[in-house]
Amino acid sequence: MTNKVYYGVKLFDLRWIEKRKQILNRDKNKCVICGKTGVKLQVHHKQYHFIKRLQTHADPWGYNDNLLVSLCESCHSRGHNSYKVPVKYI
Repeated sequence: MTNKVYYGVKLFDLRWIEKRKQILNRDKNKCVICGKTGVKLQVHHKQYHFIKRLQTHADPWGYNDNLLVSLCESCHSRGHNSYKVPVKYI
């Protein structure tokens, strides 16, 4: 199983579902860039952590809240098209 597929499976983990809810609530269920509400929001990682000794990325729910932000699909896509998410090697 590729890392990308395995990561996708982790997004259905109850720990991520709960973390995602916490971030959406913190951000008042709106996109922090454009302020849209009433749309399906996504939780974006501002950076990714790669665990060198395990040769894998950290679990999506294992990040500090300050590294997660609520975005609408449009702002999320625009951000990924304009910027590369930095990777921190730990």
